Amino acid sequence: MSRRLRVLTVITRLELGGAQRVVLHTASHLDRESFAAGLAWGPGDVLDDEARGFGDVARFEIEELVRPVAPARDLRALAGLRGAIRRFRPQVVHTHSSKAGVLGRFAAHLERVPVVIHTVHGFGFTPLQSPVKRAAFFRVEKMAARWTDHFVAVSRVNRDRGVELGLWKTDRVSVIRAGIDLERFRAGGDGRQTRCRLGIPDGVPVVTQIGNFKPQKAPLDFIEAAARIAQRMPEVRFVMVGDGPLRGAARTRSEELGIADRVVFCGWWDDVPGLLAATWVSVLSSRHEGLPCSVVESLAAGVPVVATAVDGTPEVIRPGVNGELVAPGDPAGLAAAVLALLDDDDRRRAMAAAAADGLDDFDRDRMVRQLEELYRWMVGSKTC
Repeated sequence: MSRRLRVLTVITRLELGGAQRVVLHTASHLDRESFAAGLAWGPGDVLDDEARGFGDVARFEIEELVRPVAPARDLRALAGLRGAIRRFRPQVVHTHSSKAGVLGRFAAHLERVPVVIHTVHGFGFTPLQSPVKRAAFFRVEKMAARWTDHFVAVSRVNRDRGVELGLWKTDRVSVIRAGIDLERFRAGGDGRQTRCRLGIPDGVPVVTQIGNFKPQKAPLDFIEAAARIAQRMPEVRFVMVGDGPLRGAARTRSEELGIADRVVFCGWWDDVPGLLAATWVSVLSSRHEGLPCSVVESLAAGVPVVATAVDGTPEVIRPGVNGELVAPGDPAGLAAAVLALLDDDDRRRAMAAAAADGLDDFDRDRMVRQLEELYRWMVGSKTC
C-alpha cells in the first residue's frame, strides 16, 4: 500500500473563480512523491475540462452536487460523496465552498475520515440574506464545524470573525492566502492587442471590473458608478469581465443610463494579464468577500485598485499607496475615487509602481507548500 498521504478535495462547482483556481492548482501540484490527490465536484461549468485533464488526479463527478439548497438532490450528493470517499480512501478530506463544505464534511464524518479541513473563502451566511436565512445558514455552519478538525481562512479578518462567532478556536485555524500565478501577472501582457480585440483605441482610459455577475459582486453598483464617471469623462470605456445571473440586468441598466456604447461586456476573458495591461484603474464593487483574487491579480499586474472595504480586501489595498477603499453600496463614492485617479496621472502612476509590492504570500506554489505542511501536521497529530 502506498505511503503517500491521500487527500480528497471537494468543491461545489468548477465555475471561473478564485476558489476554483485554488482547488485546481492544489490538486494538480501536490508533491506526487508524498501525496495522492483526488477531486470531487458537481459538473456543469467551464473548468470541468481542465479538471478532467489531470491524469494523475482521481476524479469524482457528483452530478447531484449543485449550489442551490435542494434537499432530495443534496441527499443524493451526500451519498455520492460517501461513495467517492470509500473508493479513494483518503486520510484527509479538504472542502471548499458552502454547499460542498457542509455535505463534504458530513460525508467525511460518516465515513470516519481521520482529518477533515475546510477552507473559508468567505462565509456562506452573508449581509445580503434575510435575517431568517442568514440565521439558518449560520446554524448549519456551526453544525458543520463540529465535523471539522482544522479551518483555513484566506484572510485575517475571516479568521478573527470565525473566532468571534464561536465557529472555531484560534488553534484550529490557519491563514493561507488564495494563491495566484504571481509571475504571470507581474510579467504583464499585451495591452495593445487587448484594446484591438475590444475595439478600444490607444490612449483611451479603461476602467475594468473582473468578477461574476452575482449579488455578492454588486455589478449594478459598478454600472451606476460608471454612469457618474462618464458624466465627467465621456471618453472613458468600461470593461466588465465575467458572467452570471445579473449580466442581463447590468446591460439593461447601462442602456437606461445611456452608457451602453461605453461598456464592454466581454464574458470570461482568456488573457487577464493582457486585459490588465490595457486597464488604467481596476474596480471591485463587492458587498462581501473572503479576499478577492481579482484584486490581487490587478495589483500584481501594476494596476491601482478601487474597491469596497469589505472583509479581506483592506488587507491588500493600502489607501493612497496602491489604491483606494470605499464603503460597500456607494456607487457615488466608487465613482469619485476612480475619477480622482483618472484626473491625476502622476498619482495613478505612483500607485501603479507600488501596486505589486508585498504580495509574495499570494504565490500559488507557496500556497501549495503551506497546505502540504498542514496536511502532514494534521495527519501526524492524529497518529501520535
